[in-house]
Amino acid sequence: MEVSVIRSCSQATILKTELGFKDSRFSFGKFNEKLFFRKPNSVSFQSPLRRGKSGLRITAQAAQSDPLPKSKSSTKSKTLNRVRLFAGLPLDVVSGGTVNQFRAISAGLKALKLLGLEGVELPIWWGVVEHESMGKYDWSGYLTIAEMVRKAGLKLHVTLCFHASSQPKIPLPEWVLDIGKTKSNIFFKDRAGKPYRGCLSLAVDELAVLNGKTPMQVYQDFCESFKSAFSAFIGSTIMGITMGLGPDGELRYPSHRGFAKSDTVPGAGEFQCYDKNMLHLLKQHAEACGKPKWGLGGPHDAPANSELPTANTFFKDHGGSWESPYGDFFLSWYSSQLIAHGDRLLSLASSVFSDSAVNIFGKVPLMHSWHGTRSHPSELTAGFYNTATRKGYEEVAEMFARNSCKIILPGMDQSDKYQLKESLSSPESLLAEIGTACNKHGVGISGQNSTVGAPDGLKQIKKNMLSENLNDSFIFQRIGAQFFAPEHFPLFIEFVRKLNQPELHSGNLPTKEGTTTATDSVHTRSNLSIHMQSA
Repeated sequence: MEVSVIRSCSQATILKTELGFKDSRFSFGKFNEKLFFRKPNSVSFQSPLRRGKSGLRITAQAAQSDPLPKSKSSTKSKTLNRVRLFAGLPLDVVSGGTVNQFRAISAGLKALKLLGLEGVELPIWWGVVEHESMGKYDWSGYLTIAEMVRKAGLKLHVTLCFHASSQPKIPLPEWVLDIGKTKSNIFFKDRAGKPYRGCLSLAVDELAVLNGKTPMQVYQDFCESFKSAFSAFIGSTIMGITMGLGPDGELRYPSHRGFAKSDTVPGAGEFQCYDKNMLHLLKQHAEACGKPKWGLGGPHDAPANSELPTANTFFKDHGGSWESPYGDFFLSWYSSQLIAHGDRLLSLASSVFSDSAVNIFGKVPLMHSWHGTRSHPSELTAGFYNTATRKGYEEVAEMFARNSCKIILPGMDQSDKYQLKESLSSPESLLAEIGTACNKHGVGISGQNSTVGAPDGLKQIKKNMLSENLNDSFIFQRIGAQFFAPEHFPLFIEFVRKLNQPELHSGNLPTKEGTTTATDSVHTRSNLSIHMQSA
């Protein structure tokens, strides 16, 4: 199989893929080393190549071509050049102050540059940088990555992660977890009192619970230290910064704990308002509204995390408590607390980086399960008061606009037809709904995929790129075993080719020999290829 990747300019990159399907080990150029992935988000090298195995070898040489011939069609197709394409680096690319598998990452950056990507996204973890004690930062590994990205001629989008990761395991800072051992109410809790140790409760944002400092003060110190350490890169290599806002970096409550199987109908999620600080805020609000009994706890008739919306009466489509005066009271308070939390963090980031030539982003989840119901249970438990009768994303978009920040929306690879019918899910309609709110308030939208290898995922991403749902950039998540797998990587190459190349007239389509009139004029100075080969 041969795939050409050609930019719509006089300089072109030609990538050829010759596929073998024995396994997916990768060797890069002159190193004669194998790059392979032991688990989804970690990379490893092994040398030398074993007999009977297959590998991917990349040699990066320059190629030049004449401009692509213009389409003879009288109808001008919508260009995709306005959307900049990034790829996410492995979540555990840095640990202990060092870059994991330096040569693999270096070779991967070269491959992405040759494909024509704008840059890469780098997750920077609070638990890695400020691991041992408050105020003691180790940026060394991430600075090395920034320098590698600059040398590769790519741009960098940084994500500041104030949450934990379960796979690969990256916990919160050790000193924060130590505090949490005796003060568990710094974490969100469900109705059973089980704490969620993946991020801090938003109710402690402005409480001095971290060795005499508030979380907001600690986050600000972290951001200012980052700004100082990366001053040589900000505005030149680093062009975008995503501020972590909650679980998985998203603006939401940890209402869905754990990972649901793809063939399992997801639960409604569970309201996360049971740590003592959240309960205190709820009590204050209820008393101020003249309804003190409403402030004793969350809805008594709401299901637990993994239970279906029909397990109780709160989310009942007609006559459910969500439509009652109490339901409106609770949901308004619950969502307002989340939006206020996002406002504090985005305001902080905008202030710290106000004199830097970077865009600030925040991530909003696509809670599309049960979107086909009137109550939208998954959205409500996550903190978005959005129902069939209320447009809840208006206030979210307004908050982002107020802070001059852009929104990152995941799930742009998801289509309605591949969702479980029983979940009444509609990622496409929810995405359009959020997009409408963002466009109304002038908020830029950057997209992400939810997984590698979603059915027709690349096709759906391109569809969203052509819509009004996306107008800034797209971050493909993320480099790993699935990304470089023989069944995915050639498709990604073809996907990038189609983004960078206008639709061709029928006279420019591939011939029987697998070439096009556009590639006939390529003058190759030296070979540039990616091979899946047998050793």
